[in-house]
Amino acid sequence: MPVFLWLVLGPKADGWAVALLMLAGFSDWLDGKIARAWNQTSRLGRLLDPLADRLYILATLFGLAMREIIPWWLALAIPLRDVMLLGIPIILRRLGYGPALPVHFLGKAATANLLYAFPLLFLAHHPSWYAEAAGIVGWSLAIWGTGLYWWSGVLYWVQVRQLTSEAKRLKR
Repeated sequence: MPVFLWLVLGPKADGWAVALLMLAGFSDWLDGKIARAWNQTSRLGRLLDPLADRLYILATLFGLAMREIIPWWLALAIPLRDVMLLGIPIILRRLGYGPALPVHFLGKAATANLLYAFPLLFLAHHPSWYAEAAGIVGWSLAIWGTGLYWWSGVLYWVQVRQLTSEAKRLKR
């Protein structure tokens, strides 16, 4: 991601930046697919993969907002959801469940929408024959992805509430 930020904010080599974004998104997808197909998943991988996704998203949001490709409200709305989830590992450890909940499909769908949206919004920013179509699809994915991202955050808190209630019930 440092290379992406340098490409976007330094020489403004947007073609290389978009190519790097697409390669990073593809490698993230392929990495997960191979790990699941060969049963090579691990507890550390389940923790690091979402963290890598968050760093990817944060760096991309920062770069796109600095270049005024996306508004700052969007650049802040997405990481704000992650801030909302910061208390969950503390509660889960106190209840004896480990540091994280399993990632659910809604969270993966939200991340996928956002990972597809960013390169398209980048492409839409340049005058070309595909800019309008890239903008329509990119903004649709960004808005839908942001909504799903927040919805998945709410569902994580619902899961924590259910686990807390279950723990209290078992104590009685």
